[in-house]
Amino acid sequence: VLAHQHYENFRKLFEPLGIPVVLRTAARKEKSDANGPRVVIGTHALLFAPQTVGRPALVVIDEQHKFGVRQRAKLSAQEPHPHVLVMSATPIPRTLALTLYGDLDLSLLDEMPPGRVPVRTLVRPHDKLAEAADFVHRQLDEGRQAYLVYPLIEESTRTSLKAATAEYERWTKLLAPHRCALLHGKLKADEKDDIMNSFRAGETRVLVSTTVIEVGIDVANATVLLVENAERFGLAQLHQLRGRVGRGAEKSWCILLAGEDAAEKLDRLQILEQATDGFAIAEADLAIRGPGDLLGTAQTGLPPVRLAKLPQDLPLLEEAREQARQLLADDPALTDHPALRARLAFWEKQLFAGVA
Repeated sequence: VLAHQHYENFRKLFEPLGIPVVLRTAARKEKSDANGPRVVIGTHALLFAPQTVGRPALVVIDEQHKFGVRQRAKLSAQEPHPHVLVMSATPIPRTLALTLYGDLDLSLLDEMPPGRVPVRTLVRPHDKLAEAADFVHRQLDEGRQAYLVYPLIEESTRTSLKAATAEYERWTKLLAPHRCALLHGKLKADEKDDIMNSFRAGETRVLVSTTVIEVGIDVANATVLLVENAERFGLAQLHQLRGRVGRGAEKSWCILLAGEDAAEKLDRLQILEQATDGFAIAEADLAIRGPGDLLGTAQTGLPPVRLAKLPQDLPLLEEAREQARQLLADDPALTDHPALRARLAFWEKQLFAGVA
């Protein structure tokens, strides 16, 4: 969905300049002159079709938390190395840690688009579902639309988590006469398009969905997002989901309902009641989950070598970064520092193991 959205927007910008824009997804494999300038928009399918991209000068990874460490490396580990821009409303803990360590330069957009109203977030236990349902119904009666999000597509005997398919049947009856639709990743592309077009047009009032709506959905009239079993989602993911509402001038709500056995996890969810800034949420996530292996591929947990305590040691890290930059400016090839050069070569080999 997001790739198609970018594709249409970039076509408007570049085609008047004579620069073709190509879309590459699992279902759509456009080709263009490999020798000429062009813009390629794609999903993870680009990882498996490098000939579509050729020799890029710039790689932009949007919603970077949707890519693994090696996947991001594969997009940029080409010769000559392209410039790389990674983007996210909620930088994952590993990315925040790499920013602090100096591996990334940071640009921050800290203002809401004009006319936007902040989303109010409410964390509630599972026994408040009836009240939440009444609230959703009232919003629909006032002409608004809503998203209802679940962690699973179908119910499983191995878990007590709620599933979108089963809950869709219940909500269809509960929210009548308002029209509901079921959206998830197993639907065919044309089915997804039909459902989303109906929702954008206001014909469908409620989307009962999985996290397939996490990015790329922009419907200004949607003012309520309700997430059940919210404790099963990461803070960054919940913040991304919350971004589906509050896209117009109307007041919007994000309701996070915990599962029956999630009482001890409400404190983590309540971070979202207080924080609306993606970096503040990422810092909280960093403290809870850990930065992962900064010299490897793990995106959470504690690294095997503890270099610093984040984000408390930020001043020390900033000083170390400046010292490292000065060292590289004076000795770019590390000729005078053979031990450091050998250690960096080992780390680089570990990091890019398995990357083409």
